[in-house]
Amino acid sequence: MTAQPIRVLLVDDQPLLRTGFRMILEAESDIAVVGESGDGEQAVADARALQPDVVLMDIRMPRVDGVQATRQITGAARETAPRVLVLTTFDLDEYVVEALRAGASGFLLKDVPAEDLVTAIRTVSRGDAVVAPSITRRLLDMFASRFPATDSPTPATLQHLTDREREVLTLVARGYSNAEIAAELVVSETTVKTHVGNVLTKLGLRDRVQAAVYAYESGLVQPGAL
Repeated sequence: MTAQPIRVLLVDDQPLLRTGFRMILEAESDIAVVGESGDGEQAVADARALQPDVVLMDIRMPRVDGVQATRQITGAARETAPRVLVLTTFDLDEYVVEALRAGASGFLLKDVPAEDLVTAIRTVSRGDAVVAPSITRRLLDMFASRFPATDSPTPATLQHLTDREREVLTLVARGYSNAEIAAELVVSETTVKTHVGNVLTKLGLRDRVQAAVYAYESGLVQPGAL
């Protein structure tokens, strides 16, 4: 039985960029571009109507920007909300942090090589994030002032984690890979994957990017901490 192609919605206010992305993606047998949107407001409507698996989202657009659109799309009332990949011109765009907090599964630069774009689409469609943890941490550190004060109350959801799960979450937020976490805690990678999965499930998070954001917002990890 042939697997269903990954359904992608392209969102950008520049038609030429949308055309370029469409040409790249339609050359892949396992990816289908189901629509194009020229701004965030249209993207929200198209996401509801077309039910894409992945939304390639421009961040700076008229009317409704990519952050607002991402928040509405990832919170959509369907069994599995679309994954959102944010597109940006600058790798330290302040809006990227807001988009990650709004529910995006990662970000790409607009000049990303074609093969990396295709790989990213496939990666997020499987439920993984495409932002390297180290980059996520750098972004979060840069905009640490946006997070609550260190004396803010600990979220009740954090209490659901075991001590070991908190350790794993801390290391995820600090940019450690599964292999590095395994070495740090002297356990197997399989065990680490199990802990990461438990953390995501207990906290209702989608991927490692959102886990890193949560770790900062909850005060578990302090910006700039090594």
